[in-house]
Amino acid sequence: MDENQKHHHSSHVDHAHYAHYQMSEQKAEHHHPPEGKAHDHHAHHVEDFRKRFWISLALTVPILVLSHMFWELFGLRALEFPGSLYLLFALSSAIYFYGGWPFLKGLVDELRAKNPGMMTLIAVAITVAYVYSSAVVFGLAGTIFFWETATLIDIMLLGHWIEMKSVMGASRALEELARLMPADAHKLMPDGSIQDVPLNELAAGDRVLIKPGEKIAADGEVVDGETSVNEAMLTGESKPVYKKAGAPVIGGAINGEGSIVVEVKKTGKDSFLSQVIKLVEEAQQSKSKTQDLANRAARWLTFIALAGGAITLIVWLAVMNKDLAFALERTVTVMVITCPHALGLAVPLVVAVSTALSARNGLLIRNRAAFERARNIQAIIFDKTGTLTEGKFGVTDVVALDGNLDEKELLKHAASIEVHSEHPIAKGIVASTSETLPIEGFRAIPGKGAQGKVNGIEVKVVSPGYLREQNIAMADGRLEKLAAQGKTVIFVLMNGELKGAIALADIIRPESKPAIARLKEMGIRCMMLTGDNKQVAQWVAEELQLDEYFAEVLPHEKAAKIKEVQSRGLVVAMTGDGVNDAPALAQADVGIAIGAGTDVAVETADIILVRSNPLDVVASIGLARATFKKMVQNLAWATGYNAFAIPLAAGVLHRSGILLSPAMGAVLMSFSTVIVAINARFLKVVK
Repeated sequence: MDENQKHHHSSHVDHAHYAHYQMSEQKAEHHHPPEGKAHDHHAHHVEDFRKRFWISLALTVPILVLSHMFWELFGLRALEFPGSLYLLFALSSAIYFYGGWPFLKGLVDELRAKNPGMMTLIAVAITVAYVYSSAVVFGLAGTIFFWETATLIDIMLLGHWIEMKSVMGASRALEELARLMPADAHKLMPDGSIQDVPLNELAAGDRVLIKPGEKIAADGEVVDGETSVNEAMLTGESKPVYKKAGAPVIGGAINGEGSIVVEVKKTGKDSFLSQVIKLVEEAQQSKSKTQDLANRAARWLTFIALAGGAITLIVWLAVMNKDLAFALERTVTVMVITCPHALGLAVPLVVAVSTALSARNGLLIRNRAAFERARNIQAIIFDKTGTLTEGKFGVTDVVALDGNLDEKELLKHAASIEVHSEHPIAKGIVASTSETLPIEGFRAIPGKGAQGKVNGIEVKVVSPGYLREQNIAMADGRLEKLAAQGKTVIFVLMNGELKGAIALADIIRPESKPAIARLKEMGIRCMMLTGDNKQVAQWVAEELQLDEYFAEVLPHEKAAKIKEVQSRGLVVAMTGDGVNDAPALAQADVGIAIGAGTDVAVETADIILVRSNPLDVVASIGLARATFKKMVQNLAWATGYNAFAIPLAAGVLHRSGILLSPAMGAVLMSFSTVIVAINARFLKVVK
C-alpha cells in the first residue's frame, strides 16, 4: 500500500463551520446508524438555524425602530421614550445571546482545539460590536450600533441556514444507504415455521423468506423461487436483475414480483452494504492535496483577518484620527468579510458531493489522492478476461458452407446436440440460441464431440481433429481466418457432409468498444494485458481498436508491464478484477477494480467499480476531472473574493464615498459561501 493509500485512513476532513454540528455524531453513526437518526440530526441543525433566524429577525424589528443611527441614514427620527435605550439594550442582548449562540459556541470549540477559524471571526465581530454598544448605553462616549449587530447576526444565521441546507444534501448518501436495510427478517425455522427476527440475530447459513416488494434482509444466495431485483441504489444498475436458485443477492436490494428464499452468506460488517458505507466514509474523511491547500489557506486567512482588524483599528484611530465608533465599525467589517467560509467549504463540499454521487452510481472511491490523480491519466491498461471480455465462452462467428442452410439453422441444429453436454464449449453454443430441436440417439464421440439425430438427420458437432481423422477437407478462407484469431472452431456435419463451422471465444463485452472510444477521445492511450496467446490478444485489440496490447503475460509479470509503461513517463491506470491483478493495481498510479460485485473490499484498488461495465471507468475518470475542476473554481472564487473584499472593508475607498457596513459585509460573505455550495451541487456523473 503506498503512502497516499495509508494517508487516507488516518486523516479527518477538517472542513467547515458546520463540522461543529455534524461531524462529532456522524462518525459514531456511519457504520450502523439507526434508521433516520443521522438524517434527523442534520435536519435538527437546519431547523435550529431556521428558528434562530426568524426569532432574531423578529427581535431586529423593534431594535431598528429604536435605533437613532439607523433612522439617521434616511433623515428620520427614531422612536424615543423614557427607558427606550435600556429596552434597546435588552432586545440586543437577547439577539446577541440567542441568535449569536452558535457562533459563540463555535468560538469556544475552535479555541479549545487551538485552531481559530471562521466561528472565531464571527464571534469576535459580534462581541466587539455588542460590548462596545453596551458600554455606550451605560456611559461611554460613542455611537450605538446595536442595529448593525442585530442585522449582522440575522444575515449570518440566514447564510448558515441556506448553506447548511445545501450542505445537508451532500451528506445524505450514507444515511440513504443505511436506511436501505429492513428492520427485521422473516426467518425460516427448523420446524418449517416463519419467525420475524431483528437483522442482528441473523447468522450465515440461516434461511429467510423475502416477499414481493420487500427489501432483501442480508447478502446471500437464492435457494428457492425466482424474481427480479432492483439493485439501483446499491450498484447503480437501473434495470431489474433476474434472480433464480443459485443467484447471489445483496442485502438492501428491493425484491420484485416473486417470493424467494435466501440463504444468508454475509451479515453485519462483512455485508456489501456495510463495506460500501465504510468505503464512502473513508473517502469523505480522506484528505486530498487540494483540500490540504484550502485548509492552510483558510488558517492563514484567519490570522490575516485578526491582524487586518487590528491594523484597521489602529490606522483609523491613530493615523486618520477618526473616532472609536468609526474605527471599530471598520474593524468589525474587515473581520466579518474576511471570514473564510467560502474557502473552508470550497474543497470539502465538492469532496462530499463527488463521494455521494459516485457511491450512488456504483463508483466507490477508496483513496481521494489517487482519485485526484485520475484526472491526469495518460494511459490505461485493461486486464482482458472478465474486464474487456465477459470471461466465458460464447459464439462469435457462424459460417454456413451450404447455400441451402442459413447460419441460424446451423446454430440451432448444433445447439440441439450440445444441449445434452456439460462441456464449456457446448454450453456456449446452447446459450447463443433461444431455440433447440428434439433429438434422438445422443452419443458422445470421446475427445472429439457429440452426435445425434435431429428430424431424421444425423448431426455431428466435432473438433478439427475429427475432420483430420476422417480426411474431410475444410479449405475455406473464412475458417482459416477464425483459426488465426485464436478462436476455438468446431464443425457441424449433417449425414456425413460438412455443412458449416462455429467459432467461439471469450465474448467481448458490448460496453467495451464505446468505452475505449470515449477514453481515446479523452486523450488516453488504451492498452490491454492478458495471459492469452497472441492471436486471441490481437483479435480483441483489433476489435476494440486498442493502441497497444501485451499477450502471454503471467500474473506475476503484470506489475512489471505496468512499470514498463510508467517508465515512458506516462501516468498509468490499471483496470482489473482486483484478485489476480492485485500487484498490478498496486503498482499503477491509479488502480481501478472493475466488476467487484459483492466483494467490494479490494485492498489494492483506489477506485472500485461495482458493476462489470468498462463504461464506468470512463465515468470515474470523467468524475475525477469534473471534481478537480469544481475544486479549482471554488478555490478561485473564494480567494479572489477575499482579496477584493478585505481592502474594501478596511475603507481604502472611503474618500470616494464607498464604505461597506458590517451588515453589507455579512451579506457579501454569505453570498460567496452560498455560491460555492451551489456550484458544488452542480457536479454530476457523465456516462
